[in-house]
Amino acid sequence: MSADYTEFHPRWYRRRMSVFWWVSRRSYLIFVLRELSSVFVAWSVVFLLLLIRAVGQGGPEYQRFVDRSSEPWMLALNVVALAFVVFHAITWFNLAPQAMVVRVRGKRVARSRIALAHYAGWALLSALAAWLIVE
Repeated sequence: MSADYTEFHPRWYRRRMSVFWWVSRRSYLIFVLRELSSVFVAWSVVFLLLLIRAVGQGGPEYQRFVDRSSEPWMLALNVVALAFVVFHAITWFNLAPQAMVVRVRGKRVARSRIALAHYAGWALLSALAAWLIVE
């Protein structure tokens, strides 16, 4: 082989993809936002665990936690986290009928009833939690 010869390697045609390809369709956008919401669900769990730890360590530590939690950036983070956790729950409840096949007396239960049962349970548990907090 001569020194100036190189083998020909064909290059496959690949369309350029934008970083924001997922914004082009609503279904892609919802999918990506749902996956992103998992980060905020994890933050909510960490925040709750930190609260439990602060309560367990006594008054001064709990007061420090409350002071830190009342800072504007922390309030904003928790409001965004709440919105994403609600979005996560709604999309989860909307997907549940597709993942569950429930049969009663040999007949398949309608998807709308399965979703409604999930939402009713959510409302009931939310009302119970609100009652416990208020009392």
